[in-house]
Amino acid sequence: MSVRTPSSKPPASSEPPHRAGFACFVGRPNAGKSTLTNALVGQKVAITANQPQTTRHTVRGIVHRPDAQLILVDTPGLHKPRTLLGQRLNDIVRTTWAEVDVIGFCLPANEKLGPGDRFIAKELASIKKTPKIAIVTKTDLVDSKTLAEQLIAIDQLGKELGFEWAEIVPVSAVAGQQVDLLADLLIPLLPEGPALYPEGDLTDEPEQVMIAELIREAALEGVRDELPHSIAVVVEEMLPREDRPADKPLLDIHAFVYIERPSQKGIIIGPKGARLKQVGIKSRKQIEALLGTPVFLDLHVKVAKDWQRDPRQLRKLGF
Repeated sequence: MSVRTPSSKPPASSEPPHRAGFACFVGRPNAGKSTLTNALVGQKVAITANQPQTTRHTVRGIVHRPDAQLILVDTPGLHKPRTLLGQRLNDIVRTTWAEVDVIGFCLPANEKLGPGDRFIAKELASIKKTPKIAIVTKTDLVDSKTLAEQLIAIDQLGKELGFEWAEIVPVSAVAGQQVDLLADLLIPLLPEGPALYPEGDLTDEPEQVMIAELIREAALEGVRDELPHSIAVVVEEMLPREDRPADKPLLDIHAFVYIERPSQKGIIIGPKGARLKQVGIKSRKQIEALLGTPVFLDLHVKVAKDWQRDPRQLRKLGF
């Protein structure tokens, strides 16, 4: 079993060839995949929320190094689907696995391996050629004894299913522990080749998708028990405000927050509109940081009845 500790580094060689390729993180919902993507890229490109199943788009984060370009594909958590949306999310995961150069399986250090982890590991075992790294996330939440037990259990899981992990790496994205080491270990598994994206690009997600995700993240905060999966956001329009001086630009963004039932409208809007106002303030700050320009954000809440089960509505909302 090859477990990487802070002192262990891949062997150095003379002038390594440039590598570029794709890695994807898989794991149960809320296993720390998006937080890890953001930590590796050094900027927020994937939404993180403390409830499962918040990632719906395949967000690519791009890590630039002098000798390599690592493109991170962040997939939704694989889970037993209960709706058409759930089935589509699982299809995205499997398609992604078939197209990447290396797979990182995220397993939280603070949760014992469960049926969900075994379900994913079994699926991974059927992918023969792609190297698989086990990434033990959230190590800042456990003591060294618990971590050691988890590392042994993960090594054992691979053996039971008849495959060998290329590496087993404990990390904490929140505390910044071993994140660079993880990149060091992923890069040698990529094919040799030139950079695939221009220097400075951090993601290939369209800005409108990223803005919608930031609004959805803010809208999910504090209502995870009532509305974990019922919120979708669509940015209808982004236009520079006319008649503004060049040194004081303002971008008008009009967006709709969709929910599934009229009864959910009050939860999102809050008493006298207080909740929706907070969602607007929080997401506007993040959007301004992302775009580097002042923003006027106009939010409206709409009901799209049972959209998670309706193919027509799913298409309209971008799934």
